Amino acid sequence: MITGFDLDMTLIDSRPGIKAVYDQLAVETGAHIDTDLVVSRLGPPVEWELEHWLPEPEVKHWADRYRELYPLIALDLVTAMPGAYDAVEAANQVGRTLLLTAKHAPNARLHVDRLGLPVGEVFGGAWREAKGVVLREQGATTYVGDHVHDMDAARLAGVVGVAVTTGPSTADDLREAGADTVLTTLEDFPDWLDRR
Repeated sequence: MITGFDLDMTLIDSRPGIKAVYDQLAVETGAHIDTDLVVSRLGPPVEWELEHWLPEPEVKHWADRYRELYPLIALDLVTAMPGAYDAVEAANQVGRTLLLTAKHAPNARLHVDRLGLPVGEVFGGAWREAKGVVLREQGATTYVGDHVHDMDAARLAGVVGVAVTTGPSTADDLREAGADTVLTTLEDFPDWLDRR
């Protein structure tokens, strides 16, 4: 069994860190960025978010700047979600785990290392359909995420989609996106896995 996990709002609560980085970007760009709105809809890549606040020709530059600032500002503000360690460890006991996220892979790895999350290989820069491709290539059997796009990826890859309602998507939205199971928290994941 190969279980993939999403990162932001699935394994980690990255909202305080991401908000702080966007606050700094607002200072540097002079743009109005509603950072509370930004962290209410985490999931897509930073370029997608920046397109809401900056002229299109500037997006790539500021996305690169975001990734540069991220390890300097965000890391110490981010915590593991309740149940994250036990969920990953339960999956490790029955197979292999991987981390699959839209986040820049080196920054994702910094979170894994700092928080001691026991995931296997880290894949970054993948969103929606691209996550589905990685899941297929890795032979995954399950993908755990908090966003409707995570469930899109699971469905596209033909793997079991396990959703947690710890992110921006509601339980109904997650089911509609194809989730096979919807859990309130990762704390429920080991029991779900044991029943399978």
